[in-house]
Amino acid sequence: MSAPIGNQPEYKADILLLAGFLGAGKTTLLKRILSWEADLSETIVMVNEFGDIGIDGALLKDSGSDVIELTSGCICCTLSADLHQSLRRLWKRFKPRRILIEASGVADPKSITTVLQDPQIGRHMALKKIVTVLEADIWGAREVFGQLFYNQLEMAHLILLNKIDLMAAEKIPQFLEEIHEAIPDCQVVPTIHCEIDPETLWTQPQPKMSGLKPIQFFQAASLDGKSDPHDSHPARPEHHSHPAKSVNFVTFSFRDSGIIDEARFKKFIRNLPWELFRIKGAVRFADRLEMLNFVGGKSEWSTWEGEAETRLAFIGWKINKQETLNDLKRCRVETF
Repeated sequence: MSAPIGNQPEYKADILLLAGFLGAGKTTLLKRILSWEADLSETIVMVNEFGDIGIDGALLKDSGSDVIELTSGCICCTLSADLHQSLRRLWKRFKPRRILIEASGVADPKSITTVLQDPQIGRHMALKKIVTVLEADIWGAREVFGQLFYNQLEMAHLILLNKIDLMAAEKIPQFLEEIHEAIPDCQVVPTIHCEIDPETLWTQPQPKMSGLKPIQFFQAASLDGKSDPHDSHPARPEHHSHPAKSVNFVTFSFRDSGIIDEARFKKFIRNLPWELFRIKGAVRFADRLEMLNFVGGKSEWSTWEGEAETRLAFIGWKINKQETLNDLKRCRVETF
């Protein structure tokens, strides 16, 4: 995209913020949105990778849009200054009409909107809509994930109840009713692979209701039993905590140019603790490269056409990072 010549444009760029918990399908939705556009010359994509390896950016490299990656942190806390600076820089350079922001799966939209409401940002761009992708099966286990999970839904103008093909059909109406009860001022659309009408996505949303008393799915207390109404954001992005029944997320990565033994690796992921909730990236087997999308014990594989190496990002809680990495290293094929 080249910057326009002449005076400052009179328009404001529309920002679409894509939120949602780990593995819900945000990148799938982002790729779908980009596939709708015949001309992406005035669209910028910002991707927040919580780990230090850019997986989603690599997946989007052929989209035709400019992609900006924010890695090694969460844009709602440790990278909020980076988000602010990046938005100002991209406006100065590109003057886009649309900005698509994919937040990490552990980002709180409340904090992101604070950055977007800054007068320096609001002069040139405006938040049009927050779309939260919600994996249908995860709704049934929502109490495990703490207040962050609810915040991602509460802020949404549109919720995509995604992956409904993987759940019992009779549960869909029940889940929709429960979500409407919890967030009555939000549109909820059941989807498979985030298939949605573009008009539904881009239509101007209704204003969020004020004075709502959110339904609490759990007691607002941290794991030590003490009240914790505020976020705790350590300086190091490897440990990430959000409020109320707080979950301390841990992230780490693995990168290796050697060959991974397929049987050993698949046994490795079968034996992982449930708390190691998310793995995403490429695996180099002897005869091919494959993309792994691992969420809550379930694995999806697809062809990977990137660099010939293994590059994986891990996110979970209450996990032993070094022990996991040691087990993973034992999956390598030794060469002599």
